Amino acid sequence: MSDVRKVAVVTGASQGLGEGIVDALLARGYGVVATSRNIKPSSNPNVLTIAGDIGEPETGKRIVKEAMERFGRIDTLVNNAGIFIASAFTDYTEEQYRAKLKTNLDGFFFTTQNVIPVMLKQGSGHVIQITTTLVSYADTRIPSVVASITKGGLDAATRSLAIEYASRGIRANAIAPGIVKTPMHAPETHEALAAFHPMQRMGEVSDIAEAVIYLENAPFITGEILHVDGGMIAGH
Repeated sequence: MSDVRKVAVVTGASQGLGEGIVDALLARGYGVVATSRNIKPSSNPNVLTIAGDIGEPETGKRIVKEAMERFGRIDTLVNNAGIFIASAFTDYTEEQYRAKLKTNLDGFFFTTQNVIPVMLKQGSGHVIQITTTLVSYADTRIPSVVASITKGGLDAATRSLAIEYASRGIRANAIAPGIVKTPMHAPETHEALAAFHPMQRMGEVSDIAEAVIYLENAPFITGEILHVDGGMIAGH
């Protein structure tokens, strides 16, 4: 069993925001359980990788079982895994709709429901959701009804979790990014996407990873939706 100080579970950890969050946590001495559908094994003794579909109930159970066997505790859960499909509402297919519900909501539900009992037994824990600023700020240039159904659900669930467990040592917060420079955005789109933000730049993966670290180090914050969006929400 590892002797790391704290242990975090990060979903959707193989690339983009998830990978950046894993790196930021490792740099601060955490053990990390990193999971995604196609994640590869890691040679780092402080990283446990678990490949699986986060929307399946058994994946959440396996994450907790293997995390406890390897590290003996879970201090933080970062529900980062998510699918974003920008589409006119009437153009969404049933397949797209079901896929978003499965990853964005089922993934949150099954993972969090399995992690919370561990945190309750420890008497402490922190659950962080990665949502989107579009939940609070709809934009005609980015049609996102189904994203708002799922990520908006996570915003609401974050506040409910925070209140339900506030007296039992568990905090719940969410980070609502603007448009972040990840592999899902082709380089030729970056200039146009930067213009959506009053700061006139896209977010960097490090901006979101540092927000996770900030919330980790802010023990009196719970139920907060932290907008890391270059001023998008403030300007509307």
